[in-house]
This record gives sequence, C-alpha cells and structure tokens, in this order.
Amino acid sequence: MDDDAKKTALRMIPYGIYVMTAEDSDGNVAAATVNWVTQTSFDPPLVVIGVKADSGAYELVKKTGTFALNMLGKGQQGAAFGFFKPAVKDGNTISGEAYHAGANGAPILDSAPASVECSVAEIVARGDHHIVIGEVTEANVAVEPEGRADEAILEMKELGDNVFYGG
Repeated sequence: MDDDAKKTALRMIPYGIYVMTAEDSDGNVAAATVNWVTQTSFDPPLVVIGVKADSGAYELVKKTGTFALNMLGKGQQGAAFGFFKPAVKDGNTISGEAYHAGANGAPILDSAPASVECSVAEIVARGDHHIVIGEVTEANVAVEPEGRADEAILEMKELGDNVFYGG
C-alpha cells in the first residue's frame, strides 16, 4: 500500500469535535477530545466512538459503564485543545471548563451547546483505538442551533492547518 495515498485518502473523512467525559464514584474524572464519532442506530439510539485504548478516558468509561459525549460548537477550539491532554479536576471544573453532573453521573460541560449521556452497550477491542458503542439515555440541548444542527459543530479542519486525523 502506498502510505502517502493512504494518509491522504483517510484524511478526506470529515470529523466533528467532541469531548467524552466520565466520572466514577470515587470522584476520578476523565475527559478527552474525540472525533471518531457517529450515530449508528435510531431505535435504540446508539452512538459509536473510537477511543484510544491506552487512555485514561477509555479505562474510566470501561469501569463506569457510562459516559457523556459533549458536542463542541463553532469557536470552541480552546476547549478542544484543552482536552488533548489528561483531564485535571479542580472543584467544579475539568481542565478549566465548568461542568455539572448529568443524570448518569458523567460530567456535562457547561459550555457545550449539546450533549448526550450514554450507557456502554458494547466495546469492540481491536486496534489502537477501541470502539465504544453507547446507548443514548439522555439528550441535552443548552443552545438551540441556528439553521442545520450539523453545521453548529466544531470541525477538525477548524483546529488549524496542522491538525489532522487519519492515515
């Protein structure tokens, strides 16, 4: 396989930017910027997320069986970059972002225009990112989008010319 062609072709897949969060009963918090996300079923409502297999977020989601997927909106590049590194909890903030507990206990970022709370339905453990299948148990919209909802999401291409995924 031509490595350059593979990299270019896979980088043509568009990605939204999200923050996956989880918190256990001991107060341990994980939050990670993720972008391999899609809805896979309407009934029941299911989402899938590719999560780095050796990350703290993956370990905590596996342990708790619940998580929240916080949608980042246009202009939230700072939040996206803030969760590229391990989360730091300080009072009611995670890595400087205010949050509150969702119905399932997972952190909901106060600045997120929308979020879904999920229970882990299944994990497909293969490759360097494992696929977490989550059943949506709650949906929250803090800011109604103007126009198409899918146009309100922060996209990978908005993080700068040197930030890519794929390949």
